[in-house]
Amino acid sequence: MSSLIDFFIRKIENEQSAGTAIFPAGLFPAHRSNDLIGYSRPDTTLFFSTIICFTLQKIFHDLPEVYQERIRKVVDKVTPNYEDFKNKDGLKTYNFWKTKPSRHFPNGYLFRHFEHFRIPDDLDDTAFVYLTTAPSGDELLWLKQKLTQHANGHRQWIRNTYPEYKPLRAYSTWFGKNMYIEFDACVLSNMLYLIFERKLPLNDHDQDSLTYIRSVVETRRYLREPFRCAHQYPHTALIIYHVARLMAAFDPPELQPVKSRLIADCRALLQTEPHVMCRILLASSLLRLGEMAPKIDVSTFTEETFKGFYFFIAGLLTAYEHPLLYRLASNRLFHMYWTCPAHAWVLLLEYEVLYEKSQVFPAKITA
Repeated sequence: MSSLIDFFIRKIENEQSAGTAIFPAGLFPAHRSNDLIGYSRPDTTLFFSTIICFTLQKIFHDLPEVYQERIRKVVDKVTPNYEDFKNKDGLKTYNFWKTKPSRHFPNGYLFRHFEHFRIPDDLDDTAFVYLTTAPSGDELLWLKQKLTQHANGHRQWIRNTYPEYKPLRAYSTWFGKNMYIEFDACVLSNMLYLIFERKLPLNDHDQDSLTYIRSVVETRRYLREPFRCAHQYPHTALIIYHVARLMAAFDPPELQPVKSRLIADCRALLQTEPHVMCRILLASSLLRLGEMAPKIDVSTFTEETFKGFYFFIAGLLTAYEHPLLYRLASNRLFHMYWTCPAHAWVLLLEYEVLYEKSQVFPAKITA
């Protein structure tokens, strides 16, 4: 394999915290920011560390043994941190931030003092913890039941989506008894990945979640209004990346009708997308789906390359269901942006591994 593989793994290893007052040993440093208001803080979050583990585990068997051992050490340093982000009452769901006590908006000066900004556990962090550990069958069945208790229509109905999606009994992004309902195509893709991988029985909530994902691609809303389709991942390249990952792994029949649409849009966006990291996501998506993708020269990439690339955001007004406030919610002024250099290096490593694999097993050419 190319020397770039070794280079990227070394970058990831060097980013992993050895233990500081802000970043416990094993976690990967992240930051939240909004350049429009001059805001920037280090962020002690589980999110990037656990998706780094997931991505590394998924390319693990495509790497030589010497690299596998190094990846195993990285993952083994992350997972002991999971307990600090576990549900405050001991349930096996997980939070973006530490929970006992709550450390919401850590290392800040204002938001952390207000209970209003304390968020409930979420499907994303929970899915990736379950995907990167070995939960028991009983724990998985418990989670499946827990999901239904927070799906649309169980306690309340979604308001901040397109009218035709309001009857869908799809999963919400959030656990939390009084939290508003939210559909996010990427979050749903991540939880469905867990459900398919662990071969859990499908129900109406799973079917409606797949229906939502299929529709935002089919209607091309994910091109026109990505924020409305995925509040936490409001960029078409991010939606394609998550949906393609789910389709490549399990090829759900419900999503097969939009596969050609997804591939065609991915190819078109590769010609126009200005940020090279988003082009990396698009190229990786094509490779996953067994398609040809351009070779992007990543040998000269530095952390400067990552500037302006955001894998995950929080919309500070998405919780408000008033129509005027929701219209304002897509404005960048009201967004918090998260960055993590280690995760960006992981995305480059993933792309390089997928590309090299495609050279051994050539991708097909489709119209």
